[in-house]
Amino acid sequence: MHHFAASPSIFDNSLWLMVGAALVLLMTPGVAFFYGGMVKAKSVISMMMMSFGAIALVAVLWVIYGYSMSFSSGGDWLIPHVLANPFADLFLQKEFGKGTLDTLDVHGFAFAGFQATFAIITVALISGAIADRAKFGAWMIFAGVWATLVYFPVASWVFNFTVGGSSAGGFGQHGYSDGGWSVWGLGVNDFAGGTAVHINAGAAGLALALVLGKRVGFKKGMAAAHNVPLTLLGAALLWFGWFGFNAGSEGAVDGVSALAWINTLAAPAAATIGWLIVEKIKDGKPTSIGAASGAVAGLVAITPACNILAPGWGILLGLITGAICAIAIELKFKLGFDDSLDVVGIHLVGGIVGTLYIGFFGTGIGLLYSGSFYQLGAQAVGAFGVAIYSFVLAFAIGWIIEKTMGFRIKNEDEVAGVDTVVHGEEAYALES
Repeated sequence: MHHFAASPSIFDNSLWLMVGAALVLLMTPGVAFFYGGMVKAKSVISMMMMSFGAIALVAVLWVIYGYSMSFSSGGDWLIPHVLANPFADLFLQKEFGKGTLDTLDVHGFAFAGFQATFAIITVALISGAIADRAKFGAWMIFAGVWATLVYFPVASWVFNFTVGGSSAGGFGQHGYSDGGWSVWGLGVNDFAGGTAVHINAGAAGLALALVLGKRVGFKKGMAAAHNVPLTLLGAALLWFGWFGFNAGSEGAVDGVSALAWINTLAAPAAATIGWLIVEKIKDGKPTSIGAASGAVAGLVAITPACNILAPGWGILLGLITGAICAIAIELKFKLGFDDSLDVVGIHLVGGIVGTLYIGFFGTGIGLLYSGSFYQLGAQAVGAFGVAIYSFVLAFAIGWIIEKTMGFRIKNEDEVAGVDTVVHGEEAYALES
């Protein structure tokens, strides 16, 4: 997240943030469709409810204390640059208390709303790793605890900003009195959430997949997508919303936001091609699910880098990421973990590739430009620091829930269908 430009006006910037927030919020229903089409027909309601549940819960927690935990400053830190005070801005009272109703803090509210949508989708992304076998109530408890203990602090490390800072350079060179340790301390370039969103969610997804264990009959090719058009619709909504995700992260309409927009078009397009080429070579046929997955992988990879890559390097990143992720999704069969909808192979792996790529090709800071390995090292620390933190806490939270109230449904209920057992509904209740 960069500092907001002085021109155009603060009202124009606020409008762009609110438009961007609406686009990003649409991404979570996009995730619901994207995931929903790939699960069994008897699990699609369960899958989509996990995304809509994330919207409901995380939005409320964000307004109550999440924004405070993510964007505290100065004396509001409990642990400087690592853990902020959840009570410093309860219910956004600082923003509401600035003036009368006619003079409310427009930019503060717009920024808080924009960042809320990031928190929501990060939680929703995790759900794909445990598709077809999770209890909804247990998921909601996990979502609230994980958002509180993991996402809100990590958002502070990455998105919390400081006046006079810079997004590149050495540790301690940024004057980061109000910022988090990752971007404003170490100098990691994570423009829109490669670490905070995708690596964070991917690592948590891996942890939950291990806690809940494998689906009944887990093997390669065990279940084809039940509704391919639904998945393609979800991918389209994700790509559409991602322009707000990336270009909106500049907080202003300027050259950087325009560059981010172009890269958000070109990189996932190239990733789609990269994925389909690997699929053709490996399996003999390019698939529509592969095309959708490739586009999402490219969107993931360009997220941290969209502000700092020339478009040509963005296209190369897309091609590389599409190919790597198409191969990475096979790891679950070799390593024996059941990541149902490839959250690890797409979001964790794609996020790591995009974050590290900046260390080589980031304009002005990468090895190619600077001749220094510093940025690559910083990107690696930022990426793997978040991955380890998220994995450990997600595993612990999931394990406690599983051992107390139970996280996974019974095997017989999984076979019968999660939707009717958990929600009492059928996605396709056709009359005879």
